[in-house]
Amino acid sequence: MSQPFYVAPEQVMKDRADYARKGIARGRAAVALRYADGIALVAENPSNTLRKVSEIYDRIAFAGIGKYNEYDQLRVAGVRAADLKGYQYSRDDVDARSLANSYAQMLGQIFTHEMKPMEVEILVAEVAHDSTGDQLFHILYDGTVFDEKRFSVLGGDTDAMSTRLNESWSEGLDLGAALRAAVAALAGPERTLTADDLEIAVLSRTNGRRCFKRLADADVAVHLAG
Repeated sequence: MSQPFYVAPEQVMKDRADYARKGIARGRAAVALRYADGIALVAENPSNTLRKVSEIYDRIAFAGIGKYNEYDQLRVAGVRAADLKGYQYSRDDVDARSLANSYAQMLGQIFTHEMKPMEVEILVAEVAHDSTGDQLFHILYDGTVFDEKRFSVLGGDTDAMSTRLNESWSEGLDLGAALRAAVAALAGPERTLTADDLEIAVLSRTNGRRCFKRLADADVAVHLAG
């Protein structure tokens, strides 16, 4: 009887991680950062129909990069989970932390037990009633969760974009300055991104109960012009 082919568990996990990272790298990056009135979510996305940034609930937004059909499945699951929890308990009981934990468990289970991992990175953002309570949860393909304080970078050359944001971000930025910092981080020194190349939304404390607002290209162009 022939022996079954053996692969060390460490090698299996490494191969899955490499596969997921390569798939994510083929997509375009996104960043989220806090500003004076809330959180701005900025994605490089020339499509007008395939959204990377979406509303999950009253004060919660979702961003995803990588394979569209996979992160859109996660978005839909998040909307359903938030709606169910808000209906069963209270709208105030729906929070980004529990949603991020659910996503982490789901992605970790798929990464460990399924043949193919999800080729995604996602972000769950929640704007609070004051800036000290804003939350950014960055979740990787293997279920790893990062609780970001100032900004979060999804995909692309993460180190270079984080360095550029570290240099340009400061507490209390207005929306225009925040968007210019985000777009400069995405573009780098060798490219120029216009409003048509971008998908931008905000979670703003000034928007009423539903804080999510998607910005039109004309509004984006005005903000980028300074």
